[in-house]
Amino acid sequence: MTDNKVAPLRHFAERSVAGLAAVVLAGLAFGTLLLLVRSEWSPMRQLDQSIATGLNDLVAPNPALVKALTVVTSAGGRGVLVPLVVMVVVLLLIRRLPRLALYAAVTGLGAVILDPSLKALVGRVRPVVADPVAFGGGNSFPSGHTLGATIVYGMLALIALSATRGRHKAWILSVAATIIVAVGLTRIALSVHFLTDVLAGWLLGLAWISVTAYAFRVWRREAGQPAPAATDGLDPDAADDLVPAPAEDKVLPHPWAKGAEILVGWVFTFGVLYFVGYAVTRWEPPFDDAVPRWLQTFRTSFLDHLSWLASKAGDTHAVLIVCLVFCPLALGLWRQWRPIVFVVLTMIGELTLFLCAAAATGRERPSVEQMDGQMPTSSFPSGHIAATMCLWAAIAVVTFPRVRQWWRWIFPVLAFVMPAMVALSRMYRGMHHPTDVLGASLLTLCWVGALYLIIRPNARTETVTEAAEEAHEVRDRQAVSA
Repeated sequence: MTDNKVAPLRHFAERSVAGLAAVVLAGLAFGTLLLLVRSEWSPMRQLDQSIATGLNDLVAPNPALVKALTVVTSAGGRGVLVPLVVMVVVLLLIRRLPRLALYAAVTGLGAVILDPSLKALVGRVRPVVADPVAFGGGNSFPSGHTLGATIVYGMLALIALSATRGRHKAWILSVAATIIVAVGLTRIALSVHFLTDVLAGWLLGLAWISVTAYAFRVWRREAGQPAPAATDGLDPDAADDLVPAPAEDKVLPHPWAKGAEILVGWVFTFGVLYFVGYAVTRWEPPFDDAVPRWLQTFRTSFLDHLSWLASKAGDTHAVLIVCLVFCPLALGLWRQWRPIVFVVLTMIGELTLFLCAAAATGRERPSVEQMDGQMPTSSFPSGHIAATMCLWAAIAVVTFPRVRQWWRWIFPVLAFVMPAMVALSRMYRGMHHPTDVLGASLLTLCWVGALYLIIRPNARTETVTEAAEEAHEVRDRQAVSA
């Protein structure tokens, strides 16, 4: 790499580090607040405590409100923000936008560094209230959830503005601001932070994303690109790559007709499940209870733990995580909404079909020790197995024709191995009969098959991929000529 290419990169890093020091040591509004907290200024301390006490008296007697506030505040937790930043960086790299990816990584890293550093520096104790409804680890100043939400969602808004035109810009900024403000207010309402902790998180987060955004603009200017207006986002030249599916015209032709066809497919699948579920519930085959009883004889502590892990691969959280990872990556790689719609509808249909079929059949669990305890749904069909089958079958359907390398065979193998592993573990743990596995298989076969015929997720695969590659080649040639 030549010196003229290294210089902008080094300059961006230097600007970011300088910005971090400036925010910590000399941010005007934040610095003032920091001094007041450190000096334990009495009027401010009394105001903080009175607000914390009053909100605790209001929130603590309402469990539903506590639950709602907890859900909202989780949007600022590291369990959400860190995977979100990682996913954004990966997607930007997939779209061949390394500068924006570096910006996102450095900006997100600032939240990770600033929060614990300042908490250790200030050492402020969290609010003490009569009836705690939530608990936070570490010190109180500044609010880590508020700081992280301000930085991450503000950063995402700046990136998204580059691919947006007109009134949609206002919507992006409004949504980001709403999330940032809501996370901060929930930290106060849950009495895990003082008002000044949240104000500090907002001020410091705003300062940090301003510094890194300015550094990115300097980097663009030194690379010979014009500095865009603030309302145009960070990199308007990357708009075509930031748009999720720029090469796709219509996701589904005749959407009302397709919706009716999907409804027919759902009703047909439910009818098959109801008929089979009614039959096995009224005339249970002899082997249906015998298989879980036989598997029970092999139970050991090691196999119990192994079966628990395998069973977890099919629960709601695992399936949701795989979907949340696969769908953005697939959209970033293939620039098509249709395969994403196929996967999402597959999982929505699986969930509704399972719940309706289980309620309609009302089948009892096997008459053996059920290692997972009492479940709220009936035994037929198996929800764990159906979800695993539908998920990996849908992924295999949309991935196999789009991947040309040898490792594309991994996806059909996973579509077989993952459901088999979950099915064996569920029967081993005494939670399902073999015919419950049959019900999950029928659900997958009918529902995924119907959606495949209706949505045709692999239509125009080559066209969209080639168009995206051609656009990249044109832009690369223009960059070289410049």
